[in-house]
Amino acid sequence: MSAATTKKSSKSTVEVDPQLPPTFEQAYAELESIVAQMESGQMQLEDSLTAYTRGNFLLQFCQKFLADVEQQVQILNDKNQLAPFKPEHD
Repeated sequence: MSAATTKKSSKSTVEVDPQLPPTFEQAYAELESIVAQMESGQMQLEDSLTAYTRGNFLLQFCQKFLADVEQQVQILNDKNQLAPFKPEHD
C-alpha cells in the first residue's frame, strides 16, 4: 500500500477560502461561527490554525467594510456641509 492510501485525511471544519463573502452579514455570521467553534475547545490544533487564519481574514474584511461605511455615513447639516454622523445615544 502506498503512503497516500494509508494516510488518514483530516477534513477541516473551517475552509480557508480567500474569497470574500458577498455581504458583510455573511462574513460576520461566518466569523461568529468560527469563534464559537474555537471557543468550544473541540477543534484539533490543525483545524484551530485554519480557523484562526480564516477568522483573521474575515475580521480584516469586516473592519475595512465598517471603516468604509463609517466614512460614507455623513449627513448634510443645515448649511449643506458634510458633517459626520453622531448617534443620538452619545
